[in-house]
Amino acid sequence: MPVDVLTEIVIARPPHVVAAYAGDPSNAPEWYVNIRSVEWKTPPPAVVGSRMAFVAHFLGRRLAYTYEIVELLPGARLVMRTAEGPFPMETTYTWEPAGDGTRMTLRNRGEPSGFSKLVAPLMSAAMRRANTKDLARLKALMERP
Repeated sequence: MPVDVLTEIVIARPPHVVAAYAGDPSNAPEWYVNIRSVEWKTPPPAVVGSRMAFVAHFLGRRLAYTYEIVELLPGARLVMRTAEGPFPMETTYTWEPAGDGTRMTLRNRGEPSGFSKLVAPLMSAAMRRANTKDLARLKALMERP
């Protein structure tokens, strides 16, 4: 069963500001509840081909995986895919104007295998809850005075 979770939020900041912060993998531990660390495997800044190693805790398990940026439209879209990790996953961020702010979407898609395949329905629900919290945390960080 594939995992495909889409969440979104409106942040009261311009798209280029939200994209610059949220699209910088170095900032992920500040706004993702489950991400503990990010280590650049290629020199920053983020460009197509950049690779970063992430360590996260999700559903009571430690996850270590490497993402590679496969698409980058500055200020509009960022797509990363796992190059190494427990199962193939793709994460997409989009940023678009929404009134005086930005509508940010966060989409995670993947095809679990092994143990992860057995818990895919639980994983989708847990991922949706975590992503909703992550976007709320991002909004709070971005909108603070």
